[in-house]
Amino acid sequence: MTNASHLFINQSDDDLFLLIQGNMFHQFKHNFALPKYWIDANEGRTKILGRAKDEGQKLAYQDYRIVHRRIARNTDERSLIACVLPPNRFCADTAQSLKNLLPYDITLFITAIFNSLVLDSEIRRRITAHCDMHFMYALRVPRLTKNDRYFNDIVQRAAKLICTTPEFDELAQEVGLVSHQQGVTDETERAKLRAELDGMIAHLYGLTEDEFSYILTTFPIVNAIVKGAALSAYRNFAPIFGDSKILASIQ
Repeated sequence: MTNASHLFINQSDDDLFLLIQGNMFHQFKHNFALPKYWIDANEGRTKILGRAKDEGQKLAYQDYRIVHRRIARNTDERSLIACVLPPNRFCADTAQSLKNLLPYDITLFITAIFNSLVLDSEIRRRITAHCDMHFMYALRVPRLTKNDRYFNDIVQRAAKLICTTPEFDELAQEVGLVSHQQGVTDETERAKLRAELDGMIAHLYGLTEDEFSYILTTFPIVNAIVKGAALSAYRNFAPIFGDSKILASIQ
């Protein structure tokens, strides 16, 4: 935000791309707050390429990608906050993202894992005020693929939470939705989807009900209704996951 501040423009225009800062998005929601700055598309591309030759190659900012908040305290309601950005967004240092593009279904799967109460509880034990990349690299993430039984269930729920505006139509179609119109904007339905994801992901990590219940107590600011719904979802999925001793390698 300091070294590149000369690129910032404080009003929108057709030739400008949004600059995404950490406070502008929330879990599964890319448009949580209004933008403050925009960047000329050509100048931003030049800045990213640096000394590399511009051969028209596709860069990360031109596609859907995961982003998470860098400023994140372990005393906040939630610490690990991630979403998927639409194409043509530049990221400030407070919005940390991937340089290497991933398949769309993997992008959605990882976003769901990042926003789970289970993984959030792990990173809260390590950070104080910053969710820097060395913390992210140390996280243990289930390595499911599209051939695994529960992969698509997680991807579909994440897609409905993320693909809620026309900018996400291509992503939606790639993972099996008709368009963003199949995305879920009703808060009650979104809460249900999120609870189901938390319940399923707790099973992916092999947690017992007592272990998951304890994890929920480590989020004192999270609404009790939210935590209760996650625990209920865990119980509902227990018969399905019960026979699977190891669903995925955790790395």
